[in-house]
Amino acid sequence: MKFQLFKNGKPLETCSLAGAYLFGADMIPLRHVDKIEFKDGEIECLKKSQDAAGLSLLWPIDDNGVLLLNTTRLPERAEPYNLNVELARARLMQITIKREDWALFDPSDELEGMAQQVQNLFIQALQHNAVPERASQFADKALKKGIEFSEKLAAKHAEQFLAVRFRNKALGRHSLGCEVDLDQITDEKYRKYLLDLFGFITIPINWAQIEPEKGAYDFTKLDRCMEYLSGRRLALCAGPLLRFSPDSVPAWLVQEKPDFEKIREQAYEFVTTVVSRYSKFIHAWRVISGMNALNCFGFNFEQVIEMTRTACLAAKAADVKSRKMVELLFPWGEYYASDKTTVPPLVYTDMVIQSGISFDAFGLQMHFGKDVPGMHIRDMMQISSRLDCFAAVPKTVHITGVSIPDAHGSQEHCLERAGSWRKNWDQTLQAAWIEEFYKLTLGRPFINTVTYSCLADSGNSPTKGCGLLSEKLTPKKAFLSLVKFQRMILKQ
Repeated sequence: MKFQLFKNGKPLETCSLAGAYLFGADMIPLRHVDKIEFKDGEIECLKKSQDAAGLSLLWPIDDNGVLLLNTTRLPERAEPYNLNVELARARLMQITIKREDWALFDPSDELEGMAQQVQNLFIQALQHNAVPERASQFADKALKKGIEFSEKLAAKHAEQFLAVRFRNKALGRHSLGCEVDLDQITDEKYRKYLLDLFGFITIPINWAQIEPEKGAYDFTKLDRCMEYLSGRRLALCAGPLLRFSPDSVPAWLVQEKPDFEKIREQAYEFVTTVVSRYSKFIHAWRVISGMNALNCFGFNFEQVIEMTRTACLAAKAADVKSRKMVELLFPWGEYYASDKTTVPPLVYTDMVIQSGISFDAFGLQMHFGKDVPGMHIRDMMQISSRLDCFAAVPKTVHITGVSIPDAHGSQEHCLERAGSWRKNWDQTLQAAWIEEFYKLTLGRPFINTVTYSCLADSGNSPTKGCGLLSEKLTPKKAFLSLVKFQRMILKQ
């Protein structure tokens, strides 16, 4: 498959392929891809199967930032596709599908005119197909209008459903959450901002730090955190108890090179120890996190499901009262294209449910603003569409982690490799993004809570500058946006 790329009607000379991947049916990334390469104004994609496939990549849109966009699935052919046209086609198709799903067809609506404009511009692009340069110009206009329209459409849908939740008093003080930094909890100013705004606090747990030597536990930081937070009108969550990434697994366990049964035994023991110790404080446990995407031991699919079952069994045996959450990372599944030990997120979700594992809810982490698979910037329509995929899941959903930066950085945080939303990041844009995100997540009746992952900027932040407070603990505009949101919830 080849794609011609144009900018302002001229062949594109440079193109960032950060985050680029091919996908097949159900948007699942393809593994058997030999190369995705840009050369002489074209992207060439070589894959081992001849099945239809789509391309996702970061793409700049005038006045709308740099977003990870995708084409539709296309069959292989000798002549190159016009990428500008195919990106516009995919966006128009997504708009049509979501308008039907959300029942947002109203001839008298002001958005109807925008929808017609997008359609007319795309038709003009198709009419000029024989002259790719000219077709690309109309396609660029159609895509720009399509992005603006779909953002407004997603916002309208979110506001309508959020108003219903407010009327039904379905949201409460515990709907907004925040993850605490164990190193900053001793700071009185930090605690004041945390407790004034949030009623749902998540306490992070890292197996590697708690059990640095086999059988030798260090609960100093956790005990201190529990002392500060217990006895208040808070709902406390803790976890993830297990996460199989290199920085979350004890070095001694890796060095032993154990078989699966040994790892499962040690994991069961750790979960039991921690849950038994803190069960009287904790209302919800993030039992196991990222088994769909993080697999440093290379578990096969059956072992991934069995480890999930083991973690849930251990947590339930030690604490029968609290909620148990199974957490997913990177909900679009981009990681699947390059790591054969991983599982697409919705496949993992389906198998966990079908396997009869006993747990109460799914957690979903959504971090953006970094050149890492799953963290490139997407627009609100794409986020809404992906969240809708979880509407049919027979469990409640919690957004257990979200973060977005307030500035661009270098290397993996730069504009060309991480993306941007509407314009370059600053504190005002960060606040606007958070407000939009919270509306479209909490407007969905199957989502119970949204937890922001970083109260204050620090070296532990998921992305650069993603805190609601600065390093000096002064509130950013994003913090004030959440204050306003919490007041709306409390007034309902």
